[in-house]
Amino acid sequence: MTTSTKRPTLAPRWLVPAALIALSAVPVIAGATRLGQLAGGGPITQDSVRYFATPAPVVAHIVSVTLFSVLGALQFARGSRRRRPAWHRAAGRLVVPSGLVSAFTGLWMTLFYPHLPNDSALLVGLRLVFGTLMIVSLVLGFAAIRRRDVARHRAWMTRGYAIGMGAGTQVLTVGPLMALAGEPGPLPRALLMGAGWVINLVVAEWAVRRSPELPPLSRA
Repeated sequence: MTTSTKRPTLAPRWLVPAALIALSAVPVIAGATRLGQLAGGGPITQDSVRYFATPAPVVAHIVSVTLFSVLGALQFARGSRRRRPAWHRAAGRLVVPSGLVSAFTGLWMTLFYPHLPNDSALLVGLRLVFGTLMIVSLVLGFAAIRRRDVARHRAWMTRGYAIGMGAGTQVLTVGPLMALAGEPGPLPRALLMGAGWVINLVVAEWAVRRSPELPPLSRA
């Protein structure tokens, strides 16, 4: 009687990174379209006129968000940290700076770009709060790995990445209402966009708490 050992497939290992890249696809494609418009000189709309007036922050934001989304997603490939630690560290040296640039430029645009008529004070406040939380999470994650505290590093980087991926989830929270009833008003729009960040943080916290690699005292 012979026994056969099945080799593990690549699907489970890359399921989470593939899902995260898919989640970021719409914002990344929208950002690439925006870069093409800026490079081509138009069209200039009520929404985009502020970007043409001061393009540097939005260009830096789009490029950094794209790097953060894709490279950050690959960091979640199961087992890759153990098999390819050098690649993980090299990618991390890009993930953290790109995440910080995306958060800081997001805060800058929130504070200094003219607000659109549909941008409520609540939405502005939410952007400032979650942008700040993203910066704090990434800084704490970087500080943890400098101390060789891998558990806290993973926990804080997971939270920071979740906040940074808010735009992807907002496509799912705002998009269906827009498809059915058109552009939501200021308050529903703020609540739905806020829900995108909250959902991501809840999922991230769930992943952190259930990870067998993280002992309970290292999850704070």
